[in-house]
Formats: sequence, C-alpha cells, structure tokens
Amino acid sequence: MTETPAMERPLPQIVDRQTWQTEIDVLRVKEKAHTRAGDALAAERRRLPMVEVDPQTPLVGADGPVPLIDIFDGRSQLVAYYQMWHAGRVAAQQCEGCTFSTAHINELSYLHSRDVSYATLCQGPYDESSRYRDFMGWTVPWYSVPEEAVDRLVAGRHFGILVSYLRDDDRVYETYWTTGRGNEVMAPSYGLLDLTVYGRQEFWEDSPEGWPQRWDARGGQFRLDGRPTAQWSRIRAGRDDDLGVSPDHGPAHRH
Repeated sequence: MTETPAMERPLPQIVDRQTWQTEIDVLRVKEKAHTRAGDALAAERRRLPMVEVDPQTPLVGADGPVPLIDIFDGRSQLVAYYQMWHAGRVAAQQCEGCTFSTAHINELSYLHSRDVSYATLCQGPYDESSRYRDFMGWTVPWYSVPEEAVDRLVAGRHFGILVSYLRDDDRVYETYWTTGRGNEVMAPSYGLLDLTVYGRQEFWEDSPEGWPQRWDARGGQFRLDGRPTAQWSRIRAGRDDDLGVSPDHGPAHRH
C-alpha cells in the first residue's frame, strides 16, 4: 500500500497550547461521561441471569478429548473466544477478523489473578487449527470444537463470538456473550487508533473532509496483500505456515 506523502496529508488546525488544552478539557468531560456509561453497562451485565451448559461438552485439545469444565483449569470463571476456521484452506485464507482478535491476547496473569481462565475454542479440526496457532506464535490455551459439540455451545449463533462462563462446583453456566464490535475489547490496537488524529482510517468513520479512509469494514480492514495482516511478520520471520492442507486452495509459504 502506498503511503500518502506527509505534505499531501490533511492536517488539523494549528493553535497555541492553551487553546488546544481548552479543547481537550471540553472533550474530556464527554470522555468521562462515556466511561461512566460503560461502567453502568458493566454493572447491568453483572446482574444478568445465566443459562446452564453441559459441563461434559466435549472439546479437543493437545492431549485429545477434554470436557468443557476441565478448561476452567480449576478457576471459577472462563472467557472463551470462538474462532472461525475454514477447514481445508491454507493459512492465507483463514479468518482475518478472528486472527486480528486473537493476535492481541497474550498475557493472562491478570485474568488468572481474578480467578478467570481464558481459552480459544476453534471451529474445525484440531490438527489444522493448532498448526495455525503455532505459526502465529500464540500461547493461549487452544481447543477445537468437534461437530457434535457445536450446537451445544454455539446454540444457533456463529463462530466469532466472545463468551463468559461461570463454574459452580460441577455445574457450568453461560453468563454473557457478544460478537461483532463487541469483540473489540480483545484488540487494543483499535482503542489506540481511536486516539490518533486519523483514527482507524475506515470508510464508515465520521472524519473531517480529506482525512485518509482506505479500509472497508467487511474484512478488508484486517487483511494486507492477500492474507490476514498479522501473518506477514511471521512470514518475514521465516515461520512455516503449512497447515497440512492442499495448496490448491491458495498460496502457501513454506520455509
């Protein structure tokens, strides 16, 4: 992608520091109200009812079948991201949105300190998807959801959802779920971009006339030169993206 030369980029108005700080102070009042509104929503979320889930619902991990309750790893709560998987397709054709979300999840100790476990539950065969995890260098707990467990866990929804669970002794409950923009809590890149003058640079954003907007919101914002954006740093590092599938589905880089 060609960068816009700095001299051709539109710029905000230039003012003195006192004027600039006054404008920020006005915005800060709105930001704090937004934060408090988020706190109020979180309080409502904590008061939602819950629905029971079969704790023995089978998943597949590195050592084979494992029941849902075991992936709590002894903790009382679990946050799970349900990653889409395109079975039989090469790495370049895997879900760009799920790659974007999962690529941001690394440090789990703060969740663990609150008695919360985290896991990725991936659609499709474990062997394929775990190779993708290894190619990407992800370290979060990883399981696949076999076909017989999809309806029991996803229940008419689609993969790409973020779900919260609660364990009470040997019983498991689903307490909350979200998808779409609700998944943005996983990805601090978006939060940081929202702090910049040009924002996310996506077509839907309300930006001043002439501001750079080059990404759509249908997956293109998470892809670069034919594959999920985060894959390129792994390719440059010489990692093998062979998932053990037919290359007929698209290009693969093997090293």
